[in-house]
Amino acid sequence: MFERISKFTNSTSFFNASKVTIASVVPVIILSSFGYFEIGFTIALGAFYTYPSDIPSTLKHKVKGLIVASLIVSGVNLLVNLAHAVPILFYPFLGLLLFFCSLISVYGQRATLVSFSALLSISLSFGHLHKGIEAFQYSGFIFVGGMLYLLVSLVYHYLQPYKYVELQIAEGIKLTSKYLKLRGDLWNPEADRKAIIEKQLSVQVELNLINEDLRKVLIGNQNSSGGSSQNRKMLLVFITLIEIQELALYTSFDHSKLHEKFDKYPEVLRTYQNVAYKLASSLKKLSKNVHTFAVYADKNDLKNELSALETAISDYEKSLSKDAAAEGVLMLTNMLKYAKNQVGKIKIIQRAFTLAMQSFKLKDKDKELEKFLTPQYYPIRTLIENLSFSSSIFRHSLRLTITILIGYIIGELLPFENGYWILLTIVVIMRPGYGLTKERSYNRIFGTILGGILAFGIVSLIQNHIALSIFSIVCMLLGISFASVNYKVSATFVTMYVVFIYGILTPDIVSVIQYRILDSLVGAILAYFANQFLWPAWEFVNTPSHIENSVRANRNYLNEIADYYNKKGEIPTTYRLARKNAFVEVGNLMTSFQRMMQEPKSKQKTLPLVNKLVVLNHSLLSALASLSTYIQSHKTTSASESFNYIIKTILSNLDQSISILKNENNIAHIFFDKEDVTLQFEELKRINFTRLATDDDLDTETRQAKMQEASMVIEQLIWMSSLSEKILKNTKDLKQ
Repeated sequence: MFERISKFTNSTSFFNASKVTIASVVPVIILSSFGYFEIGFTIALGAFYTYPSDIPSTLKHKVKGLIVASLIVSGVNLLVNLAHAVPILFYPFLGLLLFFCSLISVYGQRATLVSFSALLSISLSFGHLHKGIEAFQYSGFIFVGGMLYLLVSLVYHYLQPYKYVELQIAEGIKLTSKYLKLRGDLWNPEADRKAIIEKQLSVQVELNLINEDLRKVLIGNQNSSGGSSQNRKMLLVFITLIEIQELALYTSFDHSKLHEKFDKYPEVLRTYQNVAYKLASSLKKLSKNVHTFAVYADKNDLKNELSALETAISDYEKSLSKDAAAEGVLMLTNMLKYAKNQVGKIKIIQRAFTLAMQSFKLKDKDKELEKFLTPQYYPIRTLIENLSFSSSIFRHSLRLTITILIGYIIGELLPFENGYWILLTIVVIMRPGYGLTKERSYNRIFGTILGGILAFGIVSLIQNHIALSIFSIVCMLLGISFASVNYKVSATFVTMYVVFIYGILTPDIVSVIQYRILDSLVGAILAYFANQFLWPAWEFVNTPSHIENSVRANRNYLNEIADYYNKKGEIPTTYRLARKNAFVEVGNLMTSFQRMMQEPKSKQKTLPLVNKLVVLNHSLLSALASLSTYIQSHKTTSASESFNYIIKTILSNLDQSISILKNENNIAHIFFDKEDVTLQFEELKRINFTRLATDDDLDTETRQAKMQEASMVIEQLIWMSSLSEKILKNTKDLKQ
């Protein structure tokens, strides 16, 4: 129990929620003691409006972002109050304001959250309308609240500048551990590989989000000021964690083939699986202790497990003739080497948290790191380009604007006590996608009913204002903490918070609960039907573009790998960028697939094909990572003509797939005869294995290393060739 509480209080969601809770509660407590509760509450609203835009970034971007957010939320509140005094102009003005505030989300994550805050400010402004000088004063207090939140956020930053990074890295290590555990599960002969791969993809999506946040903070700080010792240390851990994730992909083999090959020797695969589980366990224990700096260190450094695998390989080799065991030993030796490599990576992270590591430097590559960040700029051209129905954000902005206007009219015409709650519900639960809006509608209604019942029971028993104030603060903190984790729980605590506040201000709690439930129900119904009928954004329309982006990213990654294999030397930045993009785009494809699964069955006609393409792209990325990791960590021979020929066939298959997905079937492509490709594979095997077996100038160790390279490269080329053909076939089926 205490472990769960500690885990929750050390999460990023609780960390962020504590900032806005302090910024909201302090002005209310202080100003209420002087008889200015309304001013304190308005300042608290300003802090609440501003906090969503406090996303991971450099300090400079944080300050600028929060100031702009404060100006926007206070500005739109002032405009609503001023326009409301002129009824004939109010409705068209409100529509334009709502549309513009929604449309600014075209500028990315921070703009999307500022857009959300602005819409919240507009919705809640109808609960506190003012005229004349009072409108300016009220808007000013909202801006003060935003500045107060900025102050609290800066205090948190300077007191614990790396707290957020530590929490995110701990979460990244935990998810990487989960990914390794799923990799280990694949070695069970009876494993449901399809279900495991889907779980892996979901974990990869989460990892992509965390990695992007960490890049913004760590690389941004490194580039802006050269980076402190702690920043360099965290950057080392982050880079190592990325390498562990790539190494984890290396263990992606054709498991059916391996189980068939080692059918009579299952013990050797079980031994390797035990190593995989131990690696995952070590990372999991490490993640639990990162924030305390009492980092877990495995006493035997997995020596026992690695020794057991070495013994199993030796026993396997002894049980067969030299020729019969050669291929299997090469495969198992590869697996052993990369298990040792993972152990080495884990040790780097352990040392990073236990040693000062003042001397860590990025080999003068700091200036190259900036290329891994998504540039932040806001040209007006981006806004203009999205003013058409071809833009999903334009359609969503129009849909949201119309729905809020309908909600406002209903609240005005019908006897709702707090009609602005309808608008608030629409803003909070309505999302561009059908599935997420439906889910949030259900969770909102469920949480509102449950929270109302629980809060009513507490208020019926306790009328003490101090106790209710404490309850309201706790519920606010928990409601915000769970907002990004579990919206149903968040809605429950937020409702309880609202009821407790009204329990302090008014005795008629039953009426408050009834109207809140009714308003939430109306808002949820409006949002649901708007997403169903007002220019709906079905995911099957967007999925082909995500597939195209994923195929292209894998294609570019393969091209960089082949180029490096031919040229050798230092690994270029373009190579690392291609690798990053491949991981991100496969994750985006999986996210699109998950959204598609939430939509009505009638909109899921292409779901089986999309599922196949998700798995195929992930498998191709795994094969690419395997080849990439091998050639980076071994001294490889020169690339042969056969190798380059096969690479060209794979690239050609992927290029054709991209053209099909773009509806550019008229573009000419180089087509390779299947028999020629087979001959090239045979030639590649002959060149490598025959030459190596008969070359008397090579010593045993060198011959074994080169045989290992030949086996590894050919195995991955065969797999990638097969995957590229399947991707091409399925893209053709998808577009028919």
